[in-house]
Amino acid sequence: MAEAASEELLLAAAFVSDAQYNRNIPFKTSPQAVRLYYLYNHWIMRTVTYFFIFLNLSLAVFEEPAVYPLPFLATSLVEVLCLLVFFGRLTHFAKITPRNVFWKDTKNICIMVAILLSLTDLAIYGALRIYNIKSIRWSRIARPIFLINFAESRQIRRAFRSIRNTLPEITYVFLLFMFSLLMFSLMALKLFGERNLQTAEGLPYFRNYLEIVFDLYVLVTTANSPDVMMPAFDFSSWYALFFIAFVIVNTYIFMSLFLAVVYNNYKKHLKNEIRQLAYMKHRKMIEAFNLLKEEEGAQPVVREARWKQLVKLVAPDISNSHRELLLRISDDEQKGFIDKKSFVQLADLLNIQVITLKIRSHPLGQWMPRIYKSSVSQFLRSMVRHRFDTLIIFAALTATILNTTLKSTTMYNSQQILDIVFILRVLRLIRIVDSIQRFRVIMNTLINIVPTMLTFGGLTLVVYCIFAIIGMELFHGKIQFFPANSNAPYALECGNPALKDSLFARGKYCKNNFNNFASSFIVLMELTVVNQWHVFASGFANVTAQPAKLYFIAFHIVMVIIIVNIFVSFILEAFFVEYSLEKSEVETAIERKIQELGMGVQEEVLQDEQLLDNMESAEHDLEGEVGTKTQPRGLVFKIASKRYRTVDALLQRMFEAEIPPEDEGPSLEEILNLPPAAASPSHLTSERAV
Repeated sequence: MAEAASEELLLAAAFVSDAQYNRNIPFKTSPQAVRLYYLYNHWIMRTVTYFFIFLNLSLAVFEEPAVYPLPFLATSLVEVLCLLVFFGRLTHFAKITPRNVFWKDTKNICIMVAILLSLTDLAIYGALRIYNIKSIRWSRIARPIFLINFAESRQIRRAFRSIRNTLPEITYVFLLFMFSLLMFSLMALKLFGERNLQTAEGLPYFRNYLEIVFDLYVLVTTANSPDVMMPAFDFSSWYALFFIAFVIVNTYIFMSLFLAVVYNNYKKHLKNEIRQLAYMKHRKMIEAFNLLKEEEGAQPVVREARWKQLVKLVAPDISNSHRELLLRISDDEQKGFIDKKSFVQLADLLNIQVITLKIRSHPLGQWMPRIYKSSVSQFLRSMVRHRFDTLIIFAALTATILNTTLKSTTMYNSQQILDIVFILRVLRLIRIVDSIQRFRVIMNTLINIVPTMLTFGGLTLVVYCIFAIIGMELFHGKIQFFPANSNAPYALECGNPALKDSLFARGKYCKNNFNNFASSFIVLMELTVVNQWHVFASGFANVTAQPAKLYFIAFHIVMVIIIVNIFVSFILEAFFVEYSLEKSEVETAIERKIQELGMGVQEEVLQDEQLLDNMESAEHDLEGEVGTKTQPRGLVFKIASKRYRTVDALLQRMFEAEIPPEDEGPSLEEILNLPPAAASPSHLTSERAV
């Protein structure tokens, strides 16, 4: 009996942990599978998986064409090791997931196919290498699949799903945009093609239709403005009207339409996924409650002792005082049990970062209270209390010591050291920004989007890796960089006579090439910035073939038009959420209970203290009250600053408000198949009833 209760507690803790961290992995509920599930979600296992994913991606730095060349045997052994780790992780996942769910999951199939393709390609490449036959490592383009498809990367998958779901609407706008571009290109051919005009480089101006299409596409990005217009403008000022009309229609109207369509669809699908997470969390908390419930009269409840055991399993690192605070909130009337409504809020309670502090008096306040509380003492303490000020003072002290130490050397002088200190003191102006409410909203939003910036950083990494590998295969060795004093043939033309008198060579862009993985990333970053991207496209087209421009156009469409616009959409949504931010019901309950217990502390007392150094629920020592106010010794609590909430959490809270606490909601399978049209719980209920 005791063993069965322990197994139920372990399973309930798994459900609560999933609800807390928004995991939606369907796992088996047998005791062995639950223990394997705990191991699968352990931070060490996740860290090892990410390490080998990035190790596998970084192999491109050491493989031909390499930044730091390593023997083929070394890189191949590392790749095989990575693939074995991936296979082991996938096998572990198969052990905890029902068989029918595992084989229906597309991401598992993608991982298996990627492993098989990588091993096959590695074997073929190695065999051909033995006979000195040059071949292509075509499977390297599949390496980002591991970053996308493992369960740990659900945020990146969500971003890709947003792109996939947005593509149909973008396609319609893109087709209209292409129609407009082709029509303007045809008009340009008719207007300027027979004028015998020339560019500044002496080349024919607007006489080839495909080149006109490319030049006008570049004009949409403003990268060649006003250069592309000048030959026609010099011929007649009236021709400027053509380019003005083109820019208004295509740059301002169509590009704004792209952003509007991306934002509208991104917001719709984001809210659908967040709503799905909210239903999933609610359902998992109901499952955990059903495992632990007992009857108290006619009411199902969870006993206090059982609740404490559960919280210790789910959050073993929180302090005892923090755990008791959560119990007092869940069992407000101290009945000795927690009802269903309060239990369902446990995941939210654990997600709210409550700081536990120990208040202690300063030794000087105990030994010399009159001196410590004097106006002079208060003034000195107010001067040095702020963390940022302390950092500046510490830096100044360090600079003084360095100045004394290095005085006899010629590397540094006292003025240089003082300049560094003065620069650091200028940074104190950041406090002014944080003291203004409207500025604080902006700062909060910037902090809130940091996790999402990491997600889009992963998304960008995937796109960069794919395009970098393709670029190396297409353009490797076509352009070379030579030092300024080099006497090598065609050094001024980047080692290729096809670039003679080209903008690429005259701009000294020779170091921007696809000769290794690092250089490829730099080129792609420059293409993302957009400026002069047409010079790169023309340069690489000159050394290969004109269709090579399609590579650069494709990168611009994927990275700049789609991904950057989705990132802008998220920032817009983040600002809207931040401006409408209010405290959640759970946060209000925590703060109310803290004040009822007389264990609260005011925001203005703590805002400049060391509390933000460790936002986790740990116990800290806090020096006595600022000014002449006094605080009782003992424990106090404070909810962490709202600036550390993520936008996803705020959106999820919005949808959780729509779910009645007594409603158990749809099953886990129904939640996973939630259609975009299901906009409310009532809609779901009606669908289930049918």
